[in-house]
Amino acid sequence: MSYSIDRWFLLGATAFAFVAAGTPGIAQQTKSGKRAVATPITATVLPEAQLTRAELEAHLRFIASDELQGRRTGSPGNMVAARYIAEQFRQIGLKPVADNNSYYQTVALQRTQPTASGTIRFGTDSLSVGKQFVVVAGGAANQMAESVYVGYGLTADDYAGKDVKGKFVITQVGSAEAKSPRDLISAMTAKRKLASERGAIGIIELFASPATPWTFANRFFNSEQISIPTAEAPGQTPILHIWADNGKGQLAGIKDNRSVTVRTSGRSAQPLNAVNVAGVVEGTDPTLKSEYVLLTAHYDHIGTAKAGVGSVTAADTIYNGARDNGMGTVGLIAAAKTLMAQRPKRSVIIVALTGEEVGLLGSRYYAEHPLVPLKQTIFNFNIDGAGYNDTKLISVIGLERTGAKAEIEQAAAQFGLSVFAEPAPEQGLFDRSDNVSFAAKGVPAPTLSEGFKAFDEELMKNYHQVSDNPDTIDYDYLLKFCQSYARAARLIADRNTRPFWIAGDKYEAAGKALYGQ
Repeated sequence: MSYSIDRWFLLGATAFAFVAAGTPGIAQQTKSGKRAVATPITATVLPEAQLTRAELEAHLRFIASDELQGRRTGSPGNMVAARYIAEQFRQIGLKPVADNNSYYQTVALQRTQPTASGTIRFGTDSLSVGKQFVVVAGGAANQMAESVYVGYGLTADDYAGKDVKGKFVITQVGSAEAKSPRDLISAMTAKRKLASERGAIGIIELFASPATPWTFANRFFNSEQISIPTAEAPGQTPILHIWADNGKGQLAGIKDNRSVTVRTSGRSAQPLNAVNVAGVVEGTDPTLKSEYVLLTAHYDHIGTAKAGVGSVTAADTIYNGARDNGMGTVGLIAAAKTLMAQRPKRSVIIVALTGEEVGLLGSRYYAEHPLVPLKQTIFNFNIDGAGYNDTKLISVIGLERTGAKAEIEQAAAQFGLSVFAEPAPEQGLFDRSDNVSFAAKGVPAPTLSEGFKAFDEELMKNYHQVSDNPDTIDYDYLLKFCQSYARAARLIADRNTRPFWIAGDKYEAAGKALYGQ
C-alpha cells in the first residue's frame, strides 16, 4: 500500500530553515522598498539540509569505483572500502567502539572450495558429487556405516529412541517451515550440532523443496563459499554434511538401516579476513543516552565475473554495486555527519556491515557479538536495495510493523519524497536483508530501500549487473534519499518513547523477551 505525503508540507520554522539552507541569508523587504540581506539563520537549519550533492557523489564514486573491483567480502577491494568508511567516521568524529578501540570489528569467516570428487553408494544405487549430491560441510571421508532416519533432525524428539553413534543420519532438508534457500541453509548448523552430540559421523539431507530447485542448490554448493565457521569446537572440522537430490522421492531406500558408503574429497577451508566498521554518536540526554539506535547498511557487493556471464562483457567485468549497496553506505556516512553536527538525545551506533551478499554474515556476527548490548539497542534502521524505478519516493520494508512510521514519513516529506510501504510483498524482502539478523533477536528493524513498488524490468536491469555503476546514478535523488534517512534516524533517536513491533508480529515475542516486557 502506498502512503502519499504532500511534498510541500514542512513544519513551521523547519520549512523556513530548509528554504534558507541554500542561501547565505534571507532577503527581506524593508519599509523603504529596498531589499536587505538578513543574518544567516544557521542555528535553525536542519543539519540534514546542509548535506550537498557534491560530497555524497564523491563518496559513491569512490565506493563503487572500478578500482575496488566489486567489493566482494574478503577481497582487497572490500578492505579498501572498509578503510575508506573508517576514515570518514574518524574525520566526522564518531567514537570508535570496536576491537582495540578501533572502528573495525573483526568478523571471523572462512572460505571453502567446492568438493572435487565424491560418490555415495547404497544397495545398487550410486550418486555422484556435483550431479546427485553436494557436500555442504566437512572434510575428506571414506566411510561405510548404517543409516538412521530422524525426520528433520532439528529436535531431541527427532532422535528419541534412536542410536546414531557411528552412523549416517538421514534427514529431510531444512525444516517444516523452511521456504527460501536461506531458510534451508539456516537449519544446517542446528542439525550438525544435534547429530555431532549424539556421535553421528555425518548427515545426508534429502533435498526436495517446492520453492527451491535442485539446480540452485547444486550450483550454489559447487562454487566457492564464504561462511562463519561452525565447527563443534575450535579447530575441529565439522562432521560431513551432504545434500542429496530427492526431488522425485528416488532416495527412499537410503532412509533406515541401510549400509551407506561415502567417499569424498570434502571441502577445504581457509580463514578469511573481514570486518564490520562501527562508530558511535553519543547522545545528549543524561538518561536516554544509554539507549542506542543502530544504523546499518552492507558495504560489500559481489565482485567480478568472466565475460559471457550475464551482462558481463570483455569491456566490463566489474559489479560496482552503486545502488546495491553503495547508496546505503553513503547514507550511513551522511547520517554520521549530520548526527555529529547536532547530536540527538539517544546514542546512535553506526555499523557498515560486511558479508551481506554471501549470507548476511556481518549482521549475523554482530547480532551474536554486539558492540553495545542488544537489550539497550531500541531500533535498527537498515538500508539495502536492488535499485530504484521511482525517484519521487523511498520504499520501506517493515514500515507498518516496527513502530516508527510517523518519523520516517515526516523525514521523507521534509525532503520532498513520499513513502511506499512494503513493496513487492511476494518477495519476502523483510527476511532477506541484514535487518532480519536483529529482528530475530527482537530489535524492531525495518529496511529503507531506494524508491520502487515492484520488481519490474526497470528495477532488475541494474540489479547485480555491471550497469549498476556510478555513471548511471541519479545524484539529485541520492541527496534526497540520504537526507531522508539521516533525518528519520534523528527523529527516532529523539523520540520520547521506544518504537516497538505491532501486536501479533512474528518477532513481537522475541522483542518482549529481549526487553523484558
